[in-house]
Amino acid sequence: MIQRVRKAIFPVGGLGTRFLPATKSMPKEMLPVVDKPLIQYAVEEARAAGIEEFIFVTGRGKSAIEDHFDHSYELAATLNERGKQKELQAIRETLPEPGQVAYTRQQEPLGLGHAVWCARHMVMNEPVAVLLADDLILAEVPCLKQMVEAYERLGGNMVAVMDVPRPQTAAYGVVAPGRRDGRLVEVKGLVEKPKPEAAPSTYAVIGRYILQPRVFEHLGRLERGAGNEIQLTDAMARIIGDGPFHGYDFAGRRFDCGTRVGFLEANVAFALGRPDMRDRVKEFLKNYA
Repeated sequence: MIQRVRKAIFPVGGLGTRFLPATKSMPKEMLPVVDKPLIQYAVEEARAAGIEEFIFVTGRGKSAIEDHFDHSYELAATLNERGKQKELQAIRETLPEPGQVAYTRQQEPLGLGHAVWCARHMVMNEPVAVLLADDLILAEVPCLKQMVEAYERLGGNMVAVMDVPRPQTAAYGVVAPGRRDGRLVEVKGLVEKPKPEAAPSTYAVIGRYILQPRVFEHLGRLERGAGNEIQLTDAMARIIGDGPFHGYDFAGRRFDCGTRVGFLEANVAFALGRPDMRDRVKEFLKNYA
């Protein structure tokens, strides 16, 4: 029997140095795309996929994330007094149910694998989703929901993948592929940030994962990999063969909001998708053609 995915980890302990000075006093995950912070998009995607428990792996200076997913009684009272019911409803919709959210700290910036490992006691012996808020995906059906639907048929481990130009493979974990079936790609191997000429394919791993709990055994070795960090890709590579392992070539468009240009592009794309903004955005973009 395939165990349902109920929990999700959100690694949000990074320093966000690419966005300094904006991120000097504000977590990069709180940067807004149109009118919602990046982390809210990730949480909403997880919720749409049936996730019930949200685990944030934070660091110093990340209290704004905790505040965002908590009640703001003063703001709610002010909005209510001013008759701003639409805005009041919008902030209420951001709030998880009591007891659904947990926080733990990554005390040292030792890489994505280390951040995921820090949540091991909250996951226990269950499959878990991992979502990276930097990877913002615009899709008719949310990316993680697409993956969960496939996982419920197949079980095992699963990563989101997309085809990238070969010169870009050095920036990603890359899949050594086996058989392809529709949007599913069999994962025969994984390599973290390979040189383009040595990359086993152009299937790059994007920041959505469904992982079985055995990955924590390998993360617990705390072995350093590329960039002298504890890499999630390396631990995933060691569990290939334990059961089904697939890449899921999701339907949607991914924006790398860890870069300035990707973040700006996401703002434009999401604004163009809003009926209340689309025409005005199209009009002002003509000034920059």
